[in-house]
This record gives sequence, C-alpha cells and structure tokens, in this order.
Amino acid sequence: MTNFTLHTIESAPEAGKPLLEKSQAAFGMLPGLHAVMAESPALLEAYQVVHNLFANSSFDKDELTVVWQTINVENECHYCVPAHTGIAKSMGVDDAITNALRDETPLPNQKLETLRDFTLSIVRDRGNVDETKIQAFLAEGFTNQNILDIILGYSQKIMSNYTNHLAKTPIDAPFQKFEWSRKR
Repeated sequence: MTNFTLHTIESAPEAGKPLLEKSQAAFGMLPGLHAVMAESPALLEAYQVVHNLFANSSFDKDELTVVWQTINVENECHYCVPAHTGIAKSMGVDDAITNALRDETPLPNQKLETLRDFTLSIVRDRGNVDETKIQAFLAEGFTNQNILDIILGYSQKIMSNYTNHLAKTPIDAPFQKFEWSRKR
C-alpha cells in the first residue's frame, strides 16, 4: 500500500511551504487535503487557484454547494462530503440543501434540482451532454457561463476527490461529525 505524507509546513517541499502557510491562514488549520497535496506543490497551487476562481464564479452559495456536493457524492469522496458539509454550514447554506445532496434526495426547489441533474450529466457523460439536457438547463434560467463554471468546479473536485481516494486522507477533526458514506 502506498502511504502519502500529511505534510506540515516544516516537512513540506520548499515550494509547498508558502502554499501551506496560505492554507493555514485561510482556514485557521491545515486541511488534510492540502497537507497531502503539498507533496506536489504544483497540484496544491493549482487547487488553491481553481478553488478561489470557482468560489467567485457565477454561482451563489447554494449553487456552489450543489455543484461541489453533487460531484463529491457522485465520486464518493469520504473526505470532501464531510468537509463541504461544514463549509456549507459556515456559508449559511440551508441544511435542507446539504442533507438532500448528501442523501441524494430531492432538493428544495426545481432550479437547484436542475443544477444537480446537469452537473451529474457533465460528470457521467464526460462533457458529452445531450443537447436536450443543455436546453433544459438553459430554460431553467442558467447560462452558458454557468455551464463553463460547472466545468471549473469539476476541475477542482477532480483534484481533491482523486487525491483523497488515493491518499485515503483522514477527515479533519472539525468535519468528523459530518462523516458520510453513500446510502444504496
């Protein structure tokens, strides 16, 4: 079994140290995901940049949460689902949205449900989304920018979900109470 190092600022490769300092300052702790990613400073830097870009994209807090958690749940990320549950709480996202995403049950409104369905189409169809699904998404009031921003969010989630799968990143203490596994 391959073991991945949970780096500290001191143990990280030199190029990763300022990136971990940035993470520590932003989160008030060193997230385990960032500690693992520090082994590849390029990956950690890309993740930080893409995270900031997506967080400031065309979506509001509820929509960001729908995209993030839809992908996390679809990819069965043991680390990201709890982490984004805590993040959603800190952003003031209604628990009904978070619970519906975690449990794969209907969301509180049709627009968010359409966003989840379209995000799943992008993931499952690898971007080869049927034109009728695209038109249904646009008819719900979303835009071409929203489509491209989902791809941006998915790029972020590929970096985190896949890293966590390979590294079996332990869930950070603040998020352990939101531990998750898919109900099938």
